[in-house]
Amino acid sequence: MNSAVRNARNTEAWIRRFHEGPDDGPRLICLPHAGGSASFYHPLSAAVTPHVSAYAVQYPGRQDRRHEPCIDSIPELADALFEVLEPWADRPPALFGHSMGATLAFEVAVRMEERLGTPPAALFLSGRRAPSHFRPERVHTLDDAGIIDELATLSGTDPRVLREPEILDMILPMLRSDYRAIETHRGRPGDTVSCPMTVLTGDSDERVSAEEAAAWADHARGGFRLRTFRGGHFYLNDHLREVAAILTDSLAVARAV
Repeated sequence: MNSAVRNARNTEAWIRRFHEGPDDGPRLICLPHAGGSASFYHPLSAAVTPHVSAYAVQYPGRQDRRHEPCIDSIPELADALFEVLEPWADRPPALFGHSMGATLAFEVAVRMEERLGTPPAALFLSGRRAPSHFRPERVHTLDDAGIIDELATLSGTDPRVLREPEILDMILPMLRSDYRAIETHRGRPGDTVSCPMTVLTGDSDERVSAEEAAAWADHARGGFRLRTFRGGHFYLNDHLREVAAILTDSLAVARAV
């Protein structure tokens, strides 16, 4: 068993809760993008409260976990998160992931179903291609300036951060590790899940084509919906209320079934 899994039982290290939602309501676990942290989901957590209890994942190697080694493997991250969430199987949470977090959410969902026989309550996958569509990407092999240019292109990072050398020195190792994890990962094209799946994408996202987003339907056995928004890779920053409404409405339906 790798060190990531051995340390995963420390739920407090991995899971953040920013707002007090209903204790008996739907639970939603939010997984960040490459280079992202739990705090990225603070606005979404506020938007779904009080209807949903939202939790955000904090990967090792960032913010208050910056002194821990990063995990540069999607399977290792998925194994670790599965260990964290296994005790929640009595009332399975829904999973929401953006970009790298979407791939990771799907991998965790597959593990839940294969190992526990219990899938998540629902799966929300944002800004990411289906496992059957692989693109050769090499951001993790670029020099520091190249990675910074990539962040600027995606428009998901405060430009002020990109001008602060001290901050960049802290986050660049974590960014490179995350990009290595997602860019070297090859999912199993035949993997499927039986929970309801909703895929969300931006209509001008250069990282995800309409075909690549729609291909997630091949991995859904419990219902599939595709929602397209105006915007790029971080479309959700401009459509927070609409995304929150999709989440709360979908979880209300799933709970009623």
